[in-house]
Amino acid sequence: MSRVAPVVAQPGLGAGPAGPGPAARGTHPETTLTLRWRAPFRVDLARTLGVHRRGAGDPAFRAEHSGAVWRTSRTPHGPATMRVTASETGRAGEAGGAGGATTVIASAWGPGAAWLLVSLPGLLGADDDRTGFQPAHPLLAELDRRYRHLRIGRSGRVLEALVPAVLEQKVVGAEARRAWRYLMLKFGDPPPGPAPAGMRVFPPARTWARIPSWEWHRAGVEGVRARTVIGAARVAGRLEEIVAMTPAAADLRLRSLPGIGPWTSAETRQRACGDADAVSVGDVHLPGAVGWALAGRKVDDAGMLELLAPYAGQRHRAARLVVLSGIRPPRRGPRMAPRDYRAI
Repeated sequence: MSRVAPVVAQPGLGAGPAGPGPAARGTHPETTLTLRWRAPFRVDLARTLGVHRRGAGDPAFRAEHSGAVWRTSRTPHGPATMRVTASETGRAGEAGGAGGATTVIASAWGPGAAWLLVSLPGLLGADDDRTGFQPAHPLLAELDRRYRHLRIGRSGRVLEALVPAVLEQKVVGAEARRAWRYLMLKFGDPPPGPAPAGMRVFPPARTWARIPSWEWHRAGVEGVRARTVIGAARVAGRLEEIVAMTPAAADLRLRSLPGIGPWTSAETRQRACGDADAVSVGDVHLPGAVGWALAGRKVDDAGMLELLAPYAGQRHRAARLVVLSGIRPPRRGPRMAPRDYRAI
């Protein structure tokens, strides 16, 4: 069993709440809450939390050379900043044969600090269930051994996962990251506590819904993606409910919104819900990578789903292992060029 120490205030900085209840709403921005958790598995901070990072300049994410990770989030109780470190404490073969254990120490600040800390085990994959994932394909089995500490966590924050996914629709990564950074710096709130310079907290839903058209244009976001974000922000409360739904129901609710298709739904559920089966159908590169790794040929979405069918319930896990391997089909033709909507 994992052991989670109580969320407590750092000595000398005042009393803090003991959990993510109503008291957390009034936490002073400079009060430091701390959490010490002995995870019964090895925690790979870089890979587990890295899926929430939107480029090297993401205002909501910082990684130190030491391996520590800073994140900001707008929790149900308000904004929060968190710094997380992890150190191995077990020996290989302990903790149920998962390759040891990890001591996770986190500090957090702001009205949502307690909520963020109590949610940290889930974010690091404590609820990740690998049941039934026994890859028969030799390469996939090797990748599973190589990345045996990979876990799929859940942030529990749907709009925070959805907005950057929408910005990434049908554009190159650099273009989406530029838009995300501009909007976060322009409309995000200053983070509570001693966050690194340049960090921001995800804006509230009402702010996303009121961003004027000219600011979307300055961010390089055309009308379709802007309207999709605005529409999602207007029903944010309903969207946040999907973390307690079945994967099928969560997918149905997300895709009921104009502009949200299977790719955006999957990318959102992977991060917010920790859905290990959410395949990013419609991705430009994923089918080619999966096809090349598992069949030695490029395939389309239908071919990718056929190759992943033996791993039903764990298809995202299998696809993620392929992505981590770096295996790609030979490149033929030029890269997709960025489009700058700001010049239109």
